[in-house]
Amino acid sequence: MLREEIREKTLFKADAPLIRTFINNQILEQNNMSQDDVNKVFYNYTNNESLIEENRFLRETIENMQKELQKYKTTPLIACEIKELHGEQVLIRLPNGNEFLVEKSLTCKDLKPGEYVLAEQKNLTIIKKIASNKRFDVEKFVIIEKPNISWDKIGGLKQQEQEIKEIIELPLKNPKLFEKIGIEPPKGILLHGPPGTGKTILAKAVAASTNSTFIEVVGSELVQKFIGEGAKLVKEIFQLAREKAPSIIFIDELDAIAATRVDIGTSGEREVQRTFMQLLSEIDGFAPLGNVKIIGCTNRKDILDSAITRPGRLDRLIEVPLPNEEGIKEIFNIHTSRMNINAINRDNVLDKMKELSGAEIKSIATEAGYFAIRDKRNKIKEKDFLQAIEKVRTEEEDKSYQEIFG
Repeated sequence: MLREEIREKTLFKADAPLIRTFINNQILEQNNMSQDDVNKVFYNYTNNESLIEENRFLRETIENMQKELQKYKTTPLIACEIKELHGEQVLIRLPNGNEFLVEKSLTCKDLKPGEYVLAEQKNLTIIKKIASNKRFDVEKFVIIEKPNISWDKIGGLKQQEQEIKEIIELPLKNPKLFEKIGIEPPKGILLHGPPGTGKTILAKAVAASTNSTFIEVVGSELVQKFIGEGAKLVKEIFQLAREKAPSIIFIDELDAIAATRVDIGTSGEREVQRTFMQLLSEIDGFAPLGNVKIIGCTNRKDILDSAITRPGRLDRLIEVPLPNEEGIKEIFNIHTSRMNINAINRDNVLDKMKELSGAEIKSIATEAGYFAIRDKRNKIKEKDFLQAIEKVRTEEEDKSYQEIFG
């Protein structure tokens, strides 16, 4: 009973004189212990008190060290790549290209070359491993909502639609058919032609018809600042396409990286060529592409390197020309199907749209609507379309910018 009360007093950190007075009072009240017993108990208490003080000091020291250690684990941390493992030490490469041999935290286990980790910026001690080993955010190239453009929204391109369905849609929907015939379907196609003729919308339509993941990349985005980064980005895009198969990789403005290679050039041009060679190797595929198809798109087929257009890579070259008379009529009907139009002479309007692209025909429909809005009308008249055609043609033929260059 007495020892329990002494222990409670210890928890409240009572000083020694107070404890001695408390013990003596207990002896006077209970009169069941000798003075030697009292001295023994008090001696044990003082020894325990010194140990308690020491433990408290050690506990506070550990807490301070843990707080100090936690500061090194908080952001910002620097992302770096593991090059090699040397026992408990790791050779890492920083984003600027420098390499260092550093230590790693005890919590970092099963590290492998090529993975990415976070390191403390002062002494570069590895803190933790990044869950994803992707250096670039390739997810930004994926259209999360798959395209919903149907074939009936495309006019004047029946022949091109047929070829794309045979090369892209049929292998994705019915691959066993090619196994029965005993042939391998082409890996991709190249759409080429003037701007605004519908190359991109064709690619989106085939992605919608096959319910495929549509990965849209602009050729200039593949050109990176540091050596090797563009090639790594190409590799990760194809890896992403395999993970999300069936998928379609649509490379717009392909001529930005696939232009004819030259022997003499700047360091930047050589880096573009490295990226281009990585693209060729991915298309050739040391790993099979499977349900992954490639659609290239360019306005400048004349400057493309022959390596990208040879059979076995982008096998089929599909020209998307300006629409003919029947195509102009189909495109015009598609873009005016929801418009509130008065009775007009369609043949007269369509006759003035010759040699215009599908994008320009869409622009004419929009401009005609604006002319009606300016006159505060709810219906579009024939004169609105004629004014819109004149405006679009004037903008097309305006070459005043050339005077700037003499």
